[in-house]
Amino acid sequence: MILADSNLIIYAASGKYPDLVEWFIANKPVVSAVTLLEVLGYHKLKTNEKATLESLFAETSVIYPFAEVFQKAIELRQQRKVSIGDALIASTALVHHFALATHNTSDFDWIDGLDLTDPLSK
Repeated sequence: MILADSNLIIYAASGKYPDLVEWFIANKPVVSAVTLLEVLGYHKLKTNEKATLESLFAETSVIYPFAEVFQKAIELRQQRKVSIGDALIASTALVHHFALATHNTSDFDWIDGLDLTDPLSK
């Protein structure tokens, strides 16, 4: 199973990356609830952008964090300066044994045991 990072949702919804949209269709990744917050919570989100993103999320399973995910996120933040969002997304992937798909692999490549993939690099 693959967990998609927030940046991939934004890129896919932009309409500029048709290959990424095909990747979403073929791989059916899940997303963290943190991604919902990061993407739909953007304060400058326009109505049409929100509608596009909501339709994408409607086709995607959302994983909500639980205690073990938060504990792992704490451990990651104790190791290195990392945003709360990235720590929770990475810990969700680790706890559920998912690969993490992101275009920002350098934000996560220091995390032991995290399987990373960048669908935009292919």
